Amino acid sequence: MTLTDSIFAAGFWSAAAGVTYAYVGYPLLVGGLARVFGRPEREATIDEASLPSVACVIAAHNEAEVIEARIANALAMDYPRDRLTIIIASDGSDDETVEICCRYEPQIRLLAFRERRGKAATLNATMALLDSEIVVLSDANTFMEPDAIRALVRRFTDPKVGSVCGRLVLRDPTTGRNVDSMYWRYETFLKRCEGMLGGLLGANGAIYAIRRSLIVPLPSGTVVDDFVMPLLAKVRSGCRIAYAPDAVAHEESAPNIGGEFRRRARIGVGGFQALWMLRDLLHPRWGWTAFTFWSHKVLRWICPFLLLIALATAAALATESATYRAALLIQLGFYALCALGALVPAGRHPLRAIRILTMFACMNAALLVGFLRWMRGSHNGIWKRTARLRDVGPAA
Repeated sequence: MTLTDSIFAAGFWSAAAGVTYAYVGYPLLVGGLARVFGRPEREATIDEASLPSVACVIAAHNEAEVIEARIANALAMDYPRDRLTIIIASDGSDDETVEICCRYEPQIRLLAFRERRGKAATLNATMALLDSEIVVLSDANTFMEPDAIRALVRRFTDPKVGSVCGRLVLRDPTTGRNVDSMYWRYETFLKRCEGMLGGLLGANGAIYAIRRSLIVPLPSGTVVDDFVMPLLAKVRSGCRIAYAPDAVAHEESAPNIGGEFRRRARIGVGGFQALWMLRDLLHPRWGWTAFTFWSHKVLRWICPFLLLIALATAAALATESATYRAALLIQLGFYALCALGALVPAGRHPLRAIRILTMFACMNAALLVGFLRWMRGSHNGIWKRTARLRDVGPAA
């Protein structure tokens, strides 16, 4: 084997090992570590008189189709009304969002920002106006269980907890089931284990809470506020990010693979952007947080490049070894199945498992697109509302 072949071989096995660790090895490892070193979330209780004041902030842009139902959901929360303020922060909406919200004043508080500046700027402007002890953040297309805010607030009885991540349940808009439910359960398992270790990273934008005193203004143009805001608070104070699986919110998944691709590409941009913002957390002095950041985020974000390296090096060595010919054929067969999965309808279909492979390929392709957009600087904090079934018709 020539020196070049040796380099290619090393590249192939390193890339294969990296992808395997990111998606298989790390979940097994973090699950074992959580069993040995983890601290189960204690069942905290809090009496009615001690419940803190809460501001539930819902950022919205052109959400006229769902905002009335979202307000009704927020008003139905099982939390003392004298200690709960519901705030709709409209980021330059030019549909009927503001008009609909006005009908519900003074039950809610409307902040109608005329200029569209992006979610980060909208949240920063909103936070500056709050005086509640706890801030709960959610989305306009998210619907929380009635006891969700109480479940979040209970975790703050631990003074070391600075922010709390709730549990998001995704539903397919046509079947009521989630098209990638296995993947979402996988991600939920990781959150639970990382929370037990004190190394939970960020939150679900659909449902999370933070102590107002720990909020750090988001850098201009921040894309993934739910990832950055809790971790900036952690850098500032050393606080824990807790996971509250009993604080449940529901949200429709993207109606088709194209919609999911666009969503994940945006998350990819935000991930690479956040990596620079939060680079201090990669230092070993941050313990479990550094471990989970490297393993769960950084390695996951570079997996598209590892997959390309594995494919290219196997192709380069295919004529030299049966092992690499087999590796090349396996990869080509895998991507052919991923392409087939895009044609499989969502729902309870006999071939629905193939869609999981498609989601994997889609996620990594989207991360690659996100990286390229981040490198070009062709991104900002302006977000588009998530397309829903009523907008695009039946799911693909």
